[in-house]
Amino acid sequence: MSEELASRHCVACKPGTPTIAEERAVEYEAQLDPSWAREGLVRLRRELEFPNFRDAFGFVARLALLAEAEGHHPDIELGWGRVAVTLTTHAAGGLTDNDFILAAKLDRL
Repeated sequence: MSEELASRHCVACKPGTPTIAEERAVEYEAQLDPSWAREGLVRLRRELEFPNFRDAFGFVARLALLAEAEGHHPDIELGWGRVAVTLTTHAAGGLTDNDFILAAKLDRL
């Protein structure tokens, strides 16, 4: 793929937007940090560890600003020294390009 995922931007989806094909999901997944777990064409999930709550919270704050700028909002779990991020496109009922784009941008945080 000639265009790096992290350089792209999310595009608003309407209800009924199709999920991506398995072949594309495999291609995109290869561009992400290997700690992402893909559940078929339904969701991506990554758990991150931090030395304390403050650093985990700071990461969540940066992620929230990024997600808002992209118009694509993950489910976020915050705990002491840990953050879990789950990505899916509700309008599509599964994964779209947007999920992989936001995951690649998250990898750069």
